[in-house]
Amino acid sequence: MTTSTDTRGAVWPCLAFTDARPMIEFLTTAFGFEATAVYARDDDPSIVEHGELRWPEGGGIMFSSTGRDDSPFCTRPPGVANIYLVTDNPDALHTRATAAGATIIRELRDEDYGSRGFSAQDPEGNLWSFGTYAGE
Repeated sequence: MTTSTDTRGAVWPCLAFTDARPMIEFLTTAFGFEATAVYARDDDPSIVEHGELRWPEGGGIMFSSTGRDDSPFCTRPPGVANIYLVTDNPDALHTRATAAGATIIRELRDEDYGSRGFSAQDPEGNLWSFGTYAGE
């Protein structure tokens, strides 16, 4: 994998997690995200006000704990995201995700449109697809 720190034009999906700390551990271990920022509530470190996980091949995700306040950002249901990430090495990522106990919902395969990839579900129900297809 190539590491990119150029985030101009990058898309950063924002997710809500019921239990953010275990999700950080899962996403870094299973998929190779890098934790770059985690800002917790001073009086309750289990509540993440803002977090960032960088995707080593460019971009990343932002997240927070659900229920931190009553804004539309904090009342969204967790586990409803469906995210696709481009990777140069889906085979190695599939091996890593499987070894970390990720629930594989679509096995590693070659697609008619030229991509190679797989899909997994995280412990909160979000769907993550990884493949070589980088768009037209």
